[in-house]
Amino acid sequence: MDLDEDLRELTREELETELRRLRAAVRTHRDSTGHDLCWHHPQLWDLLPERVEPAVAVPPWPRFMRGCVRYRESIEAQLPEAPVDDREYGE
Repeated sequence: MDLDEDLRELTREELETELRRLRAAVRTHRDSTGHDLCWHHPQLWDLLPERVEPAVAVPPWPRFMRGCVRYRESIEAQLPEAPVDDREYGE
């Protein structure tokens, strides 16, 4: 099953519109900062034409939290000069 078959039917203008819509979504995700980096982003999946209920599996709390720590450490290593957003969640 070709999940992108619908693209063959779109005009050049429709393809450009779709590309702009997808780029805007990627930029929104890319520009996330602070606590927004940690969240589940199903709005990105909603950009796809096929509608499926994602099968999300969540690790147990200790493993999940270790993953969060490793994610934060990787940001520190890759972007050591990144400013710190010291706000609590919900502020």
